[in-house]
Amino acid sequence: MAAIIQTRNLRFSYPAAEGVTPVVLDGVDLDIEEGSFVAVLGHNGCGKSTLAKHMNAILLPTGGAVYVDGMDTAGEDRLLDIRRTVGMVFQNPDNQIVANVVEEDVAFAPENLGVPPAEIRQRVDDALKAVNMYGYREHAPHLLSGGQKQRVAIAGVIAMRPRCVVLDEPTAMLDPIGRADVLRTIKALNRERGVTVVLITHHMDEAAQADRLIVMAKGKVAADGAPKEVFSQVEELRKVGLTVPQTVQLLWELRQEGCALPLDALSDEECAQALYTLLTS
Repeated sequence: MAAIIQTRNLRFSYPAAEGVTPVVLDGVDLDIEEGSFVAVLGHNGCGKSTLAKHMNAILLPTGGAVYVDGMDTAGEDRLLDIRRTVGMVFQNPDNQIVANVVEEDVAFAPENLGVPPAEIRQRVDDALKAVNMYGYREHAPHLLSGGQKQRVAIAGVIAMRPRCVVLDEPTAMLDPIGRADVLRTIKALNRERGVTVVLITHHMDEAAQADRLIVMAKGKVAADGAPKEVFSQVEELRKVGLTVPQTVQLLWELRQEGCALPLDALSDEECAQALYTLLTS
């Protein structure tokens, strides 16, 4: 599968404060395959949100390059094409909602892209159905729950018909129910519609549901692979200040006591099965 986003020796520093210019991204090389579901995990300050903002040219590299479907993000003449290809959803949905009615908010971006009115109507309905918010199309966004607002924000991006959606910690401000709703929406967007998804998160359980997990630490890629592969590297992740899902932690601690257990049982069911197999063998 071809890469829809590529970073090549990507470096980035924010403007200097008092003569100090800290490096936020330090030589990041990544290929994000079209149609994939990728999670980017790391502590605050590790560079993951800065990386996300490079994926649709909100930020531009201070070194190296970023390519979106082969387009260099540094090329100003391709900016609109880049943002049509990669849509962004941010942490706080209130910062993305601009209208007083849900369907008008979802229509905002297509209208600004010059989409014909009849097609806008179809896109809005399609996007709201995709996030299970069609029944709320005439509601006021400020009366919705946090999870519902975030799904409306996602619908607004879907209505642009991007091939890739980058979500920068979209569940950070939500309760567990809202988090679950948004995560289901993200997974359906990827698996049912084939949209490439890049999910920036600090939640282990969210990262575990992706097809690929990239761990960021101090502006570099610290680990990259399938979640089962990455989370089995318990000691390496501890060195960069990260924990692992509770299932893996339990199995790892039992392994330290001499139990022959795998470290790739991420789900509760897989962990229970591994323990059952150990106890009955």
